[in-house]
Amino acid sequence: MRLGIDLDGVVADFNQGWVSRYNRDFDAALSTNDIVEWDAPTGLTHFGDMDQFWEWARTCGEGKSIFRPLLPYPAAIEALTELDRAGHHIVILTTKPDFAVHDTYEWLAEHRMPTTEVHILDDKTEVDCDLYVDDADHNLEALVASHPASVVCRFVRPWNRSHPGSIDVENWEEIGRLIAARSTGSD
Repeated sequence: MRLGIDLDGVVADFNQGWVSRYNRDFDAALSTNDIVEWDAPTGLTHFGDMDQFWEWARTCGEGKSIFRPLLPYPAAIEALTELDRAGHHIVILTTKPDFAVHDTYEWLAEHRMPTTEVHILDDKTEVDCDLYVDDADHNLEALVASHPASVVCRFVRPWNRSHPGSIDVENWEEIGRLIAARSTGSD
């Protein structure tokens, strides 16, 4: 199967990354538990809008963008490696600001992401996959509408909600079981 996998919020822990750096840079005490909406930085920080947040994020990763030092979620890389070994094609679908493109490729290489196909784009519906995993409401809605024959999985996070036509998954073990069932036709 072609598996369209989002990075931030699914494989890479974007919120832990920005919260820890924000706390360090601004002597704050934010917690990732505070994040319950998509554009949380504007409501939780001193940034007046997301443009200000992204300006800070451009170099807050020790001179690199916020995306370079992110940590992977537990079991994410291992699960993707197992899916790759099982013969599935891992397709990375991620949206990034222009300043983070090189840092994203470095991150993928450092973490030995098992993929040969990476798309950095705003509209994930442009890439055909058999199954998608994402955490952004706008992407989930668009993928369900544009790819009705594909399986669309919502990686359940506090900042997203269920969508008709998508399947909620809580962890990588659930994703692995779902993919195994779909690829053998036993669902």
